Amino acid sequence: MDYKNYVKIVENWPKEGIKFKDITPLMADGNAFRSAVDEIVDYAKEKEIDVVVGPEARGFIIGCPVSYALGAGFAPVRKEGKLPREVVKVDYGLEYGSNVLTIHKDAIKPGQRVLITDDLLATGGTIEATIKLVEELGGVVAGCAFIIELSYLDGLDKLEGYDVLTLMSY
Repeated sequence: MDYKNYVKIVENWPKEGIKFKDITPLMADGNAFRSAVDEIVDYAKEKEIDVVVGPEARGFIIGCPVSYALGAGFAPVRKEGKLPREVVKVDYGLEYGSNVLTIHKDAIKPGQRVLITDDLLATGGTIEATIKLVEELGGVVAGCAFIIELSYLDGLDKLEGYDVLTLMSY
């Protein structure tokens, strides 16, 4: 399936010069969304995933149906102050500034195999930070899966040594 048919390019959002890739039309089309999730599930099946991890918020949208289909758990990665129990945290850079990501300290047990999912791989900062959180808890990052890769931002460079699936690239 050509998923680019289901992505709207929004000019100058969230700021001047950015061409935002909006996946809500893909999510709105049941067949397209199912196909994208199924491709990620097929990729993940051979990796014996225990836990799917997704950074907020679109990582939840992708990760939850994948974890359900795999029969695996799901662990959210959130901005600081959003999780109610003890967390580990990491500072990271992103396309438009910097932030702090957190995960519950008990979300991943040592040795668990983890799939990290998100809608978009851009500069790689968010995913690099998510990997650090997973590995700090003793998890093994078995793969990373994205709907879109913005290859001109070189995010894959930060994921060197990790297995990565992207469904489309710009």
